[in-house]
Amino acid sequence: MMQMDYKSSKPIYEQIIEQMKFNVMKNYLKPGDAIPSVRKLALELKITPGTVAKAYQELERQGVIETIRGKGTFIASEINVKADDDKVEAIKKQLRSGIMELKMMGYDKKKTIDFVKEIYEEMSV
Repeated sequence: MMQMDYKSSKPIYEQIIEQMKFNVMKNYLKPGDAIPSVRKLALELKITPGTVAKAYQELERQGVIETIRGKGTFIASEINVKADDDKVEAIKKQLRSGIMELKMMGYDKKKTIDFVKEIYEEMSV
């Protein structure tokens, strides 16, 4: 279900969040689907339960998952991820950096937009 890149500079909990959102977006995980417990996922990924718990807390805060006491953790029945101005600014900063790199490699505006469209389509269901 999830593959971690232990050599990446991106923290493991962020990778869990990203992959969980990707699986939801691609409909691999649907509303109401159970997800592994903190302990079970930590064992699968060979990481500490605290790392998984941190990811799950953030996913729950964002409304992607919900925990039902005594039942488990599930993909939220209604996923309404709200815009977060700080998050949007962080994404803009990442995009600026990526676009600068593409320009340095000779990508013109059309090629850059096509590249972004291609990635966007990969994320579409």
